Amino acid sequence: MSVLQNYINGRWVDSLSDATIGVENPATGKVISKVPAGTATDIDEAVKAASATAKQWRDTPAVQRVQYLYKMKSALEAHADEIAAICTDESGKTFGESKAELVRAIENIEVACGIPTLMQSEFSEDIARGIDEFMIRQPLGVCACIAPFNFPIMIPFWFMPYAIACGNTYIVKPSEKVPGTMTRIFEILAEAELPAGVLNLVHGAKDTVNAILDHPEIKAISFVGSTAIAKYVYQRGTANGKRVQAQGGAKNPVIIMPDADIDATVRIIADSVYGCSGQRCLAASLVVMVGEAKNIFRDKLIEAAQAKKTGYGMKPDVAMGPVITRESKERIESIIDAALQEGCSLLLDGRGLKPEGYEDGFFVGPTVLDDVRQGGNVFSTEIFGPVMGLMYADTLDDAIALVNSGHYGNSACIFTRSGSAARKFRHDAMAGNIGVNIGVAAPMAFFPFSGWKDSFFGDLHAQSHHAVEFYTQTKVVIERWHDEWNRKF
Repeated sequence: MSVLQNYINGRWVDSLSDATIGVENPATGKVISKVPAGTATDIDEAVKAASATAKQWRDTPAVQRVQYLYKMKSALEAHADEIAAICTDESGKTFGESKAELVRAIENIEVACGIPTLMQSEFSEDIARGIDEFMIRQPLGVCACIAPFNFPIMIPFWFMPYAIACGNTYIVKPSEKVPGTMTRIFEILAEAELPAGVLNLVHGAKDTVNAILDHPEIKAISFVGSTAIAKYVYQRGTANGKRVQAQGGAKNPVIIMPDADIDATVRIIADSVYGCSGQRCLAASLVVMVGEAKNIFRDKLIEAAQAKKTGYGMKPDVAMGPVITRESKERIESIIDAALQEGCSLLLDGRGLKPEGYEDGFFVGPTVLDDVRQGGNVFSTEIFGPVMGLMYADTLDDAIALVNSGHYGNSACIFTRSGSAARKFRHDAMAGNIGVNIGVAAPMAFFPFSGWKDSFFGDLHAQSHHAVEFYTQTKVVIERWHDEWNRKF
């Protein structure tokens, strides 16, 4: 079985690491490829290539840089089904979820194509007599992305198109759990004919990550993953003088008011909880029913969960695939076990699921836990799996207090027909992405992907204007020209 290669300076090259990691198809448990464990020298070679072309790329006019992005968009669209199939085999999500992920990736390319306008700054004439002042944006240099396993297509594109459109050169380090998806994407992106060294791909695990965090030539780092690792990346990266944006974990509570539309609310919440097997940073996790909503929605939510067919994601009738690894499956099942010891009731048990023909896969079926206790393990832990926790509140104020008592702040949603309730929730909820009658409050590419509290470390988020600000540095120029100087020449 061949070992995946790195893409450095416009060429595919072998890693200098002799160690490899097996990449498993989570639906079958079988190893489908091998990825190098990586070395600091691999990163250094990529940085050298990126640094060597940085001046040339920076001096390329923005209107020319975005022409490469147009080619990238067309190339990805032409290979959409192939990319989605690889993503499904590596990550376990359904083919439809993989296709949708690619659509969101391409949206970021489209927004980044507006860089000639997005990078424009300010000019003030005559701040004093005969003196003008203006600000310009310039690229940082070499930047990098450390990507997670759960969205191997989309998340690197939260960052990379903006970085290179702004004139930076870039290094992508995909998750070692799903390396083949981005490898194939880089093969396809060769059709865009970017100058060698502008875009580089380096595989690896922790040593490779540390090399990125420590390398003096890497100026900015984008990361998505668990809160513990996000904090580590942020602390180590900023200690080395780098800009860092690090997206962490989440809990994403959802409030249901008694007046919410029944059918739409149940369908949307079930899709939010169980989409991508719950392995997304915007997946609904805690469902808080206010007042009479318990009697209206509780049983219907259980029925919707039971209806989610679990299996291999390439099968058209499958709604939910496996979780990413055997260790993830065991961790999720142990959290369910612990929840029962905390006093939760198990209304739907997804443990021990073995779909026919895929008995060796890493499956956890849709699970519903009732009477989740505030402050307990299920309440405060990011399960990152297909588990819905049910809670109850007497009033909207009580429900909002539950939402705000958690240490995460990625997303929070409400389902209601009341504009007053929605406005109060929008105003008071302590989360960066707010949904009103929306189950997954995922911002479009022309808005930043926000996140508060322990869900984000940094100042500027992914996408849109935040990405432009993150990947550029401002330079203020104050200038005066004397008429008598001109007359001398």
